[in-house]
Amino acid sequence: MAKVKEICEAKIRPIIEEMEYELVEVEYKKEYDGMSLIFTIDKDEGVTIDDCEIVNKKIDPIIDELNPTDDQPFTLVVSSPGLDRQLKSDRDLRRAIDKEVELTLFSKENGKKNFEGTLTKFDEKSVTLLVKDEEKVFERDKIAGLKLVIKF
Repeated sequence: MAKVKEICEAKIRPIIEEMEYELVEVEYKKEYDGMSLIFTIDKDEGVTIDDCEIVNKKIDPIIDELNPTDDQPFTLVVSSPGLDRQLKSDRDLRRAIDKEVELTLFSKENGKKNFEGTLTKFDEKSVTLLVKDEEKVFERDKIAGLKLVIKF
C-alpha cells in the first residue's frame, strides 16, 4: 500500500502544484466499498467542489496510465482537507498565524494536555501560542494535534 501512495505522490504532486493547488496528503486505504485512492488538496482561498472536480478530471487519466495498484480496482477521490483539519505543515502554520488554535499534547504539561490560544509564531522545533496574555512555547514533537478554532 505504501508503494501506491509513493508512486502517486511522486508523479501527481507536480501536476497538482502546476494547477496551483497544494497536495496535502495521498491516502490509499480500504473503505466499506473497497479500496480508495484519496488526494487531499488545498489552496489559500479554500477548495470548492468545482476545484475537486477539475483536479479529478486532470489526474484520472494519468493515474490510469500509471496503474499504481497493478490493476486492482479502486475509487479515485479528490477532496478538501475541511475546516477542522489538523495543521501539520509550515504552510498550514503560516496561514494560521494570528488565528485562534486548539493544541493538544501527547502528555500533560503542568497538569494540562489541551490549550487554546492565538498562534503567534513557529519554527522547525516549536510553536508559540498566546494563551490568556501569556506566551507559551510548545515543542512540535510533543504536539499530538493542532487545529483552528472554528466559530460560527
